[in-house]
Amino acid sequence: MSVEEKTVHYDSPAGGWGSVRGIAEVFGKEWATPLATETLFHQNKPGGFMCTSCSWAKPANYHPFEFCENGAKATLWELTTRRCKPEFFGKHTLTELRGWSDYELEQTGRLTHPLRYDRASDRYVPCGWDEAFREIGAELQRLDPKSTVFYSSGRASLETSYLYALFARLYGHNNLPDSSNMCHETTSVALKKVIGESVGTVVFDDLSTCDAMFFFGQNTGTNSPRFLHPLQEASKRGVKIITFNPVRERGLESFTNPQSPVEMLTRKATPISAQYHQVRPGGDIAAILGLCKHVFAADDAAKARGTRVLDVDFIAQHTTGLDAFEAKVRATPWEEIERESGLARADIEAAGQVYVEAERVCAFYGMGLTQHVHGFENVAMVVNLLLLKGNIGRDGTGVSPVRGHSNVQGQRTVGISEKPELVPLDRIAAQFGFEPPREKGVNTVEACEGILKGTIKAFIGLGGNFVRAIPDQDRMEKAWTGMRLTVQVATKLNRSHLVNGEIAYLLPCLGRTEEDKQAGGPQAVSVEDTFSCIYGSKGRRTPASDFLKSEVAIVAGLAKATLAPNPKVTWDAWVGDYGLIRDEIAKTYVEEFHDFNDRLWIPGGFYRGNSARERIWKTESGKATFTAPEVMSAAGFGDADGRYRLITMRSNDQFNTTIYGYSDRLRGIEGTRDVLLMNPAEIRRAGLTEGQVVSLVSDAGDGITREVTGLTVTPFSLPDGCLGAYYPEMNPLMALSHHDIQSGTPAAKSVPVRIKPEAGGPKADRCEPTRHSAHPI
Repeated sequence: MSVEEKTVHYDSPAGGWGSVRGIAEVFGKEWATPLATETLFHQNKPGGFMCTSCSWAKPANYHPFEFCENGAKATLWELTTRRCKPEFFGKHTLTELRGWSDYELEQTGRLTHPLRYDRASDRYVPCGWDEAFREIGAELQRLDPKSTVFYSSGRASLETSYLYALFARLYGHNNLPDSSNMCHETTSVALKKVIGESVGTVVFDDLSTCDAMFFFGQNTGTNSPRFLHPLQEASKRGVKIITFNPVRERGLESFTNPQSPVEMLTRKATPISAQYHQVRPGGDIAAILGLCKHVFAADDAAKARGTRVLDVDFIAQHTTGLDAFEAKVRATPWEEIERESGLARADIEAAGQVYVEAERVCAFYGMGLTQHVHGFENVAMVVNLLLLKGNIGRDGTGVSPVRGHSNVQGQRTVGISEKPELVPLDRIAAQFGFEPPREKGVNTVEACEGILKGTIKAFIGLGGNFVRAIPDQDRMEKAWTGMRLTVQVATKLNRSHLVNGEIAYLLPCLGRTEEDKQAGGPQAVSVEDTFSCIYGSKGRRTPASDFLKSEVAIVAGLAKATLAPNPKVTWDAWVGDYGLIRDEIAKTYVEEFHDFNDRLWIPGGFYRGNSARERIWKTESGKATFTAPEVMSAAGFGDADGRYRLITMRSNDQFNTTIYGYSDRLRGIEGTRDVLLMNPAEIRRAGLTEGQVVSLVSDAGDGITREVTGLTVTPFSLPDGCLGAYYPEMNPLMALSHHDIQSGTPAAKSVPVRIKPEAGGPKADRCEPTRHSAHPI
């Protein structure tokens, strides 16, 4: 593969013809058939299948094409005609494959057969399902359950997740980390503490009734592009959209609707953000505190006129902690706010005035808030702002963490949690006739620490690309091989499948687009979106191989091979009819999932409820809680000469660790992922030049050497002291200890690093870079 590397300035809006071209390019690369196009027409619609990409809502009043560029890419990626058969592994050792890029591994196609790792030949070899289940079960029986980890990615359905959590607890542990630990665990911890619910309070209809939206650290154009439609509608009806983000993202600047012939033909774009503030990484605490400071000042002026800006009745009835919070805000000087946020007082006050004048405000945020050492404080500050004017628990208001992976929120809802207090264990005990373990399990960071120490002996991965997604990748890969057993359930080959324990299996599963035929006929699964709505999902396409099993069947097969029989645990019946699993879910989670099967196909999904939206606060005090921040920067480290704050980010041509190609169109970067983004003034101050090749070195201060080489210095609009580069390539720079203090979420949005120029000339010359070289498939 010859890769032409270039960096250009991109002036076009999000959406538009660029989005259409992006879909067409993936269609060609995946050798997709015409049936793939037919499948897209059923994506995110009642009776169809739910996208495996983001968790954005599937509205009852859907568009003709209810998919975005990235959603289409995810579907075409799954429906590829490429196949990764056992013969492929006969030609390539795992040592060789570890030299391939993420993209090249993805391009080998769909896995077709269950595989066992043969250490003597360093290759995967085909095996039977019964053999795989039998040996994995035997190994798990020999191990202490608490020395094992059952990880799950956000793609697994509610039915699979429920059985997986039940399997873990019947086996004897709560070691159930999932991808939420790496992104929105900060949300789960912070919102639970301050409003009593671990998820957001906004529902889809609130988007059409609010009159202001505040965005913090969320890249809609790449991470949840279908959100652009309601944002465009909101902008057109005069809603003020205020954005705080270190990176200027096209999706929050302007948008052309690809489903509007007029807009496409005229290339008309709708402006999205009325104000766009490039806050310093880690500076959101200070920025939001500045907003609150302006609100208090406006309230002081209003009191002099006999009115109020604060919702005093709401605050008196529904909140606690205002006095300490207000004292902190009033005592913090503007000079400190400006220094820590990187923003001018006048700009913060202009944003604050929008909040003051708005009657109904929704606040949205992403991993730009959660992935910091003090991410908890970031999230709590968003809630503080909303509480000042009673902007939680009314139509058109609320806090909305925009979740990433398709069902990552739903997995937590049905029991995927290392925290036993969040799971109705007494009900589960009565339902299935056993005593569930009550000890806290390990989260992602704790699982990694256990692998490094040698106390974790087995890892079962239900989807995902764990080894590639976690911090300290180089250290973790070396420790990974010390485990006794590693098992990966997957649809395509990725980096995690190439680093194995002593005994290892790679088990291929059905994709969500594919028909799932069981003893009871074709089956459906379900997922939960970011607004807490539940949808049915049914695949239509012929499976990629006759040897694939569903995730439900794989979990049941592993459980049957591991556990003693239990008359109340009917694995075979559940595999034959997923409706029986939904009946069990409804017994465990009565309030959320009553009449589950009857409500499965409601257009727009059914809402599982949210007490904070009803102003019922399940907190320690019984009220929503104002929290005074203990720090003014979320970064967790101070400034020093030569130290930068690195933001890791996704390109427009990827989803999580899945790399669809080398185009980051919305940032104007084509043909490479080996870039280091800096603002031009910062490049000059560092004595660097555009196109120079440099390395990044971790500045974690723990004595461990962490370095990523071969990055091309690229001018980009970023705040001073800030660098940008791609995830997951930068994960080796992240210390495992660098995470949110209260939730353990890796702090990937403010990584302390230094720049080291590389020897051998200042300019990059990589039109055919070895890192992206072609390999025979």
